Amino acid sequence: MDRAFASKFAKNYFFTVVCLIILMYIGSRFFTHIDLALYGYMVGTIVFIGGFFYRFIAWAERPPTKVIMKKGLRLLFRRSTPQTTVEHLATYKFIWNRGVYRWTQHILLGWGCILSCLVTFPLVFGWMYFTMEDNRTYTVVGFGLDIMRVQADGWIAFLFYNALNITAFMVIAGVCMALYRRIKNMQARAEQTFVYDFLPLYLLLFISITGLMLTGVNIFLHGWGHPVITLIHQWSVILTLIYLPFGKLAHIPFRPMSVLARNYREHYGEKEMKACKVCGAGFVSVEQSNDVIQVLKQSGVEFKMDEGFHLAELCLPCRRKYRMSRFAGVPTHEIKVKEANQNAKG
Repeated sequence: MDRAFASKFAKNYFFTVVCLIILMYIGSRFFTHIDLALYGYMVGTIVFIGGFFYRFIAWAERPPTKVIMKKGLRLLFRRSTPQTTVEHLATYKFIWNRGVYRWTQHILLGWGCILSCLVTFPLVFGWMYFTMEDNRTYTVVGFGLDIMRVQADGWIAFLFYNALNITAFMVIAGVCMALYRRIKNMQARAEQTFVYDFLPLYLLLFISITGLMLTGVNIFLHGWGHPVITLIHQWSVILTLIYLPFGKLAHIPFRPMSVLARNYREHYGEKEMKACKVCGAGFVSVEQSNDVIQVLKQSGVEFKMDEGFHLAELCLPCRRKYRMSRFAGVPTHEIKVKEANQNAKG
């Protein structure tokens, strides 16, 4: 089977698209409930999948990533995995430690985008649609099965109708918070660039505003200009989907990999710790230290020092002091003085 494809990327992409078509065939009741008005989103999603696989495979082939994924997958069924998954993918606890403002910003942006995808993609691929039996009742159909019936003027139906409007307001609020921080925070201003840092936010903002405009013209203008705004909104979504795997927003689909990295650090951190060759303090697990040395060796990088130790066998404070010693000619790494922020966290 491997000989039938030019590369691993081609094989994975082919089978993913085939599985997607099969799910569309089943979920839309043999393609009878495909909305052709959403055809552009479908094409954009398929292109996005190709870009994502290309970026993911290029990233996964790196030696450090291979180690994390290989050992992280082995530890996927750790007792702490559910809690780690919730903290990294749902509550963003790791961002809470950086401040309530940034946590709120990421909650609004992250969950706004996730909920939008959970609503949009099932509609695009025909996995979910609505039928009306009479003038007052809608039937929600998922993968060809009747899931629930809702009153057309009830609060559940209201949430269905306005789900994307709600998520659009969430994304707009999150984007505005992010833009304000990037403009006011001096460190962010020094490090950011327009294309990498600002453009993704402007794309999300444009998608959200044009999406709300679709609702606005229907309510206040009786549909005037709806076809034009529909095309503008659709093309903005398609371009963002194509761009997503190759820009800063790529960390959204890559985020689940952080669970594997956390499991790797926690599991081996519970075992023997590596003692720093200078101060003797345990700073990392023996497994992680050995993996770092091995990965650097595979990459053709050797940090074997004249004193007989590897640079990766020093804790961060001693490593900084050792680098100073190589420039100054004074063994500063042997001075038994701790840095003021040596044990700082966050």
